[in-house]
Amino acid sequence: MPQRLMYQIEITHEGLGAYRHIRGSNNLVVMRKAQAQQRAWEERWQKQQEREAITNERLARREQLEEGREEAKERREEAALALSAIGQTLKSALDRNAALDWESLKDHSKFPTPEPDRPVPESVPMEPHFTQARYRASFGLLDRLVRSRRERRLAESRKSFEDDHARWEHSCKEIRMLNQARLREYEANLQRWKKDEAIFLERQAANNAEIDGRRNAYFEKSTAAIIDYCDAVLASSVYPDTFPKSFEIDYLIESKTLVVDYQMPALEALPRIKDVKYVASRDELVKSYLTESALRKMYDGLLYEVSLRSLYELFTADLVDMIDIVVLNGWVRSIDKGTGQEINPCILSIQALKKEFLAINLSQVDPKACFKKLKGVGSSKLSELAAIRPILRLNKEDRRFVSAYDVADTLDDSMNLAAMDWKDFENLIRELFEKVFSRNGGEVKITQASRDGGVDAVAFDPDPIRGGKIVIQAKRYTNTVGLSAVRDLYGTVHNEGAIKGILVTTADYGPDAYEFAKDKPLTLLNGSNLLHLLAEHGHRAKIDLREAKEILYSKG
Repeated sequence: MPQRLMYQIEITHEGLGAYRHIRGSNNLVVMRKAQAQQRAWEERWQKQQEREAITNERLARREQLEEGREEAKERREEAALALSAIGQTLKSALDRNAALDWESLKDHSKFPTPEPDRPVPESVPMEPHFTQARYRASFGLLDRLVRSRRERRLAESRKSFEDDHARWEHSCKEIRMLNQARLREYEANLQRWKKDEAIFLERQAANNAEIDGRRNAYFEKSTAAIIDYCDAVLASSVYPDTFPKSFEIDYLIESKTLVVDYQMPALEALPRIKDVKYVASRDELVKSYLTESALRKMYDGLLYEVSLRSLYELFTADLVDMIDIVVLNGWVRSIDKGTGQEINPCILSIQALKKEFLAINLSQVDPKACFKKLKGVGSSKLSELAAIRPILRLNKEDRRFVSAYDVADTLDDSMNLAAMDWKDFENLIRELFEKVFSRNGGEVKITQASRDGGVDAVAFDPDPIRGGKIVIQAKRYTNTVGLSAVRDLYGTVHNEGAIKGILVTTADYGPDAYEFAKDKPLTLLNGSNLLHLLAEHGHRAKIDLREAKEILYSKG
């Protein structure tokens, strides 16, 4: 029986992992079966891919939904925590010891750079010896019979040993040089490290000694040290990063009064997010915010709490009992929406007596009611940034101040104040008002010439009720002082943040000047007032305007 011719083909599908062996007597039929099978496999593969894609998409959506919900939850918790922290500004500080931990300010850390490691010397290879087996000559029969051949074998062995030994010596020399170079580099690095460590430790010791010095000065009740200590106490108080944490402090030792100009946070520094939700259809987080009224209410409450908290921290941290009174003025740096210009108004001011304040149960108070009970000053809505006059604000570190000298003891009935040297006149006014304010522990300083913006002297009255900064201008005039000089003084009072302005002249003022000064924090003293004030303090002089004009004219 004749053998039949058979056709066969093997086909596979990698994705499905399928295999088939197709046989047949007709080549065309075999090919068609193979193609049909491949199409069936491909259709099956495509359906499987589509099912897997749908499944993966569902899983991805589920994961995305879960991730979105989880992120929304985290953001929501963060927002709630931020809002809660604002509402706990005062209470969160009541359990904390506000007194400065001097030791925590010191640096006891080790020098951060590690000491260089001593290099491990590289070992030299083992020295070759002629007795080793590899240098032992092997002799064949002819070598044993022929002397010259035997000697040649011996010479070759010796030559191999000598070459190896020479290479060994060269290698040892290189290794010794390398070890010496590494050792020198190490010793140089070690010396640099020791030098750097010594500098670090020296600076560390100096800084720690400075802290000890500050602590000792504080317990010795130095005025500068008390200011420095109180500054550190306020600086260590933890607030959100968006808060400015900026303040200026002055201390009046006579009345044990601490004056703090405190930069409060602006409304923009507060958290506003109330809730966060995930919207699956848009795959996005949607935030909801506090209403404007709720935000402003929270802001007002925060400023009251910051004020009370700062008072609490300063009083409880007073370890040397040198603070009887704290005056805190709250300032806010913001942008005036009407002008677009930066403003920095004082919007609240409070004065507290230690004994009275520490008797308050701050954990139970309403911050605003407590602020008002302490007779704090501020508008009904602090968020409106309405400026108020600070109860007491001192700025004694004025670069315009120059050294003064006494003049009053040189006065007599023949001294014409209207003709005296203008520097002597300014110093006389400074000396006179120093005697006026010294009754309450005040002081008066003069400033540089007339280029200083109109301030000839500044008085500091420490009285906690009526005291503050007072601008004094001296006009050694022989003619009537006009309205412009009084207006300039009024502007200077506002620019300097003073509570009052005093204008002193050897002449007199016009009616418009007196009218302008009416109902304003201005005092106008003419020549007669000046002579009377001098007489009250035991000094006599005269004012002759006609004579003064002639004298000044003759001097050119």
